Amino acid sequence: MSAEPRINDRIRVPEVRLVGPSGEQVGIVPLAKALELAQEYDLDLVEVAASARPPVCKLMDYGKFKYESAMKAREARKNQAHTVIKEMKLRPKIDPHDYDTKKGHVVRFLKQGDKVKITIMFRGREQSRPELGFRLLQRLASDVEDLGFIESNPKQDGRNMIMVLGPHKKKTEAMAEAREAQAARKAERQGTTPDAEPEGDVAEAPAAAAEAPGETPSEA
Repeated sequence: MSAEPRINDRIRVPEVRLVGPSGEQVGIVPLAKALELAQEYDLDLVEVAASARPPVCKLMDYGKFKYESAMKAREARKNQAHTVIKEMKLRPKIDPHDYDTKKGHVVRFLKQGDKVKITIMFRGREQSRPELGFRLLQRLASDVEDLGFIESNPKQDGRNMIMVLGPHKKKTEAMAEAREAQAARKAERQGTTPDAEPEGDVAEAPAAAAEAPGETPSEA
């Protein structure tokens, strides 16, 4: 079935509860009278509550209404925050430099409002030392505790150990902060662009010219 409301001559009831163009209550009127008013206002008669008795209809520009509704829905989809789960893989005996690099990625993901799945990969004899992976995960969680929290505690999954970190900030908050930071950077770049020469240089030019040596008149 179509989700579109019935409009104008597609409305098939003897009378309607009519709402005017500005939202004013006109009252219960015959359908023919409602259609006549729609023609006078050069608007459409739109059934907005079909289940009411009698149905509620409103006088409006239906084409404009559909366009504005589509724009609002598009903007809502644009601003909708989707939770994303990023993944970061580490080895139990990771060296300090690689650890700092991986931690930097986790920090960036959490700042963006995304969850992070941390996977410790065990190989060979490392599988007999699960405490190494557990301590590494605990260390990482402690290092980023200002930005995220342990949403899923470390657990063994075959040759891997997995932990999930959740961000303290919601995705919508992170997106809003990112937009504000981008706008601030843009404004800063525009503000530092020179539009004119400094006033000091202009003011000093005549003085410099006045001080320039000229021809000295001979004494009589």
